[in-house]
Amino acid sequence: MRNHEVTTAQKLLDEQGNIAEPGWARHLVWDYDKTQVKAPWYRLKEWDYYMVVSKDFAIALTLSDVGYMGVQTVSFFWLGDEPHVATNSSVNPLPHGAMGLAANSDMDNTVEYKGYRLRMKFSKTGDRRHLTCDFANFSKFKKLVCDITLHEDPKESIVVATPWPEDKHFYYNQKINCMRAEGYVEYDGTRYEFDPASDFATLDWGRGVWTYDNTWYWSSGNAQLSNGHVFGFNLGYGFADTSAATENVIIYDGIAHKLDDVTFAMSDPKNFLAPWTFTSSDGRFETEFTPILDRKGKIDVGFAATDQHQVFGRMNGRAVLDDGTEIEIKDLLCFVEKVRMKY
Repeated sequence: MRNHEVTTAQKLLDEQGNIAEPGWARHLVWDYDKTQVKAPWYRLKEWDYYMVVSKDFAIALTLSDVGYMGVQTVSFFWLGDEPHVATNSSVNPLPHGAMGLAANSDMDNTVEYKGYRLRMKFSKTGDRRHLTCDFANFSKFKKLVCDITLHEDPKESIVVATPWPEDKHFYYNQKINCMRAEGYVEYDGTRYEFDPASDFATLDWGRGVWTYDNTWYWSSGNAQLSNGHVFGFNLGYGFADTSAATENVIIYDGIAHKLDDVTFAMSDPKNFLAPWTFTSSDGRFETEFTPILDRKGKIDVGFAATDQHQVFGRMNGRAVLDDGTEIEIKDLLCFVEKVRMKY
């Protein structure tokens, strides 16, 4: 059945290293155990990615272990009158789990990277998530520092366990929307403050063994609506076999409202800053997206390559909850991305 909801706690992988019961869930019902992975160690990918958004700036923080290397990245977005972005990364060879990426996103845990120019740490204690980074010579020989606290995790989220047709490959992922954000980013003598009354974060928590060449689309956004309700969405496709479930969902006051397929349509496939439209197969998410900034990057070193576009902009349209309630989406600041990755 399409969009099969899994509610029974179980092991993620069977004895062959494949997903035992593909589908989606509102919580982490699957138990991820690295000892059950049957693929070579250098094919396993694990990452924690946070996107924290305010009304005119945002920051993305990544700690990842992709087997043969770790890639730790910070991107800072200015989204006001003159939109621009700065991104920098630190790469470490053969991390072998040294950062302590957790087996699930709910447990109290600390993930930490200490490099020559970058120190970054994600801690979860109880109902709080604490994100810090200190990046020397982040951009234009200037330092970036951040200290951010997230709280009020929603009661439900979107969790997917999806396979590939290839043996021993899997994708286990949770997106947590609508976490309230407070704290700051400091860069070039300016302090940028997050307001928990209006600013939110999304966590992309993922573990898996991928195939070599993949292209995916992803979009996420959060807001407190004018009626006081908290609204968020997660949309995506193109990654793994989604015949059992999509990752498309609305989060409304902490409750997940599952969507079927959602198509991302660019009005000009060669221009990521041209308008986009989003159309759902069940008619429950119909929007237009007006871009304001494209964070793009392209790297090709032969055996590994990436072509990324992460586009910030404003979403307008409508979404429909499970009970038929229609939600107006108006000028919601969010992002859309198209990424091709070979590694």
